[in-house]
Amino acid sequence: MDADLPRKAAVLGKPIGHSKSPLLHLAAYRALGLTDWTYDRIECTGEQLPGLVGGLGPEWVGLSVTMPGKVAALEFATERTERAVQVGSANTLVRVPGGWRADCTDVDGVTGALAEVGVTDLGGATAVVIGAGGTSRPALRALADLGVDAVTVVARSADRAAASLACAAEMGLRARHLGFDADALAAVCADAATVVSTVPADAIAPFASAVAQAPVVFDAIYDPWPTPLAAAVEAAGGTVVDGLRMLLNQAFGQVEQFTGRPAPRAEMAAVVAR
Repeated sequence: MDADLPRKAAVLGKPIGHSKSPLLHLAAYRALGLTDWTYDRIECTGEQLPGLVGGLGPEWVGLSVTMPGKVAALEFATERTERAVQVGSANTLVRVPGGWRADCTDVDGVTGALAEVGVTDLGGATAVVIGAGGTSRPALRALADLGVDAVTVVARSADRAAASLACAAEMGLRARHLGFDADALAAVCADAATVVSTVPADAIAPFASAVAQAPVVFDAIYDPWPTPLAAAVEAAGGTVVDGLRMLLNQAFGQVEQFTGRPAPRAEMAAVVAR
């Protein structure tokens, strides 16, 4: 494929009007000189995804996929990266001969966001992941890639945490479940190298001071900002990273897979700077 020809890409999800992905991708395409490339928002559920993507013409090079279509994207794809299979979801579909390849650049989103505050090697360390939803498993893979040895998955119940615990074990992590108990949470966060919170801002707010015992906290929320958790971490003297950094870093990999060129990181970062 000649990357200079007009091509199309989009982000799929529902709701989708809030997505900042068009800002990031269009900034990248323009910086790369791909002035005829377009990137749109398309409202699409998981059930609608196979029909929609299957009907796209050859001018479509790639799709970003957000909730609720990430599992459907993985299942629809004709090729799947190892990490997408491992985490059980895909936020990226890339056109390949005969179909689509599924990947999960959400993993890069977490590692890249942490790298921005100097967290690049967690060899032998422990970490905490709060939540057991769709973002928790890419976070676990990211922590495994950074060398974490053991992780505590914080969730309302062991049953809810089961899939994330199994995923962690497959990655070679020693993993355990912890419920939402403030004293216990404060203790594990104080011992952890980093904490990744994947739950809504209001859900973690009652436990913000406990989580703020950790030296580095990544809060996957980016709007509204700052969250009560972010405020608590800053007040405690810790380092907090917001979900906007994850959004930016996961988009770098998508742009590179869609275009075949290095992502223009400075230009992309500029359009989402706070």
